[in-house]
Amino acid sequence: MILDAARLSLLNLFAPETRRVFWKVLGLTILVLIGLWLALRGVFIGYVWPYFADLLPTVPDWAGWLTFVFAIVAGIGLALGLALLIAPVTALIAGLFLDDVAEVVEQRDYPADPPGTAMPMGRALIESVQFLGVVILGNLVALFLLLVPGVNLVAFFLVNGYLLGREFFEFAAMRFRPPEEAKAFRQKHKGTVFLAGLLIAGFLAIPILNLLTPLFAAGLMVHLHKAISRRDPSFALGERLRPDRLRG
Repeated sequence: MILDAARLSLLNLFAPETRRVFWKVLGLTILVLIGLWLALRGVFIGYVWPYFADLLPTVPDWAGWLTFVFAIVAGIGLALGLALLIAPVTALIAGLFLDDVAEVVEQRDYPADPPGTAMPMGRALIESVQFLGVVILGNLVALFLLLVPGVNLVAFFLVNGYLLGREFFEFAAMRFRPPEEAKAFRQKHKGTVFLAGLLIAGFLAIPILNLLTPLFAAGLMVHLHKAISRRDPSFALGERLRPDRLRG
């Protein structure tokens, strides 16, 4: 079920019906990341580099290579900082465009089903900001755990797998359910949702391709919500869910 949902989501990434949303999501993601890179660079130049520059006159000639090493470490640090910000950026952009992605997926793959209802813009913005705060906090914890031997990158996948899985699934579910019911539905199937979240975290870890994480994650959870809804009569939507989709 999860792998079928992921397969359909990957197919939707480059489908003709997705191109309009594809370019909006990709363009905004790149612009936000460029802005964050410039901000990180500005903070480094303004607050970190001056302290190092003050130490340069005290460095012996034979240790001049330290400057080169510091430049490399600084570059890696900035790149790592930007990489850790991709998850929060994904959270923010997903909240803005998830309904657009969901509408394309529903029209393309579930034309016989009643369409979902987009969240009001005010509610969508509130959910996006809350989601952004939770993801930032979670990734700060993951960053701290990167320093713990034996944990390292496992923390990144577990934290983002849980957070991204939870929020993307609830976003998809709230197109058909009240917020309280969407959260209860996710809680009932939290194991499946978490495993799907790990797929999103894995996608997020792939350079370049991770710029499309909002599209992939939104599509994955729309398909997954449809599949789970058909299998759980206690949370029936009352919609005409097609039995020929997402078997397995």
